[in-house]
Amino acid sequence: MSIVVRFTGAPGMSAEKYDEVLPIIEESGQFPPDGLDYHVAFSSGGTFRVSEIWDSQEKFEAFGQRLMPILAEHGVELAGPPEVFEIHNVIKR
Repeated sequence: MSIVVRFTGAPGMSAEKYDEVLPIIEESGQFPPDGLDYHVAFSSGGTFRVSEIWDSQEKFEAFGQRLMPILAEHGVELAGPPEVFEIHNVIKR
């Protein structure tokens, strides 16, 4: 079952920090990971956020095991655990 995952950055997270760390993740060979359909990064109400659509909870969790050490090493913090929702339907154009 596909899922939507929503991350909220800690107060110090910014688009600039995202732009700094994303190439490091890509160069590690970890991105884009198997099972990731969509990755969207944006600011909302002064908070930096990322939303993703994954093929399954298992693929999301497997990637998280590889991703979180990279984020921690580069000072990226989240405001809390991600929100995870089961997807009822996806329509693509």
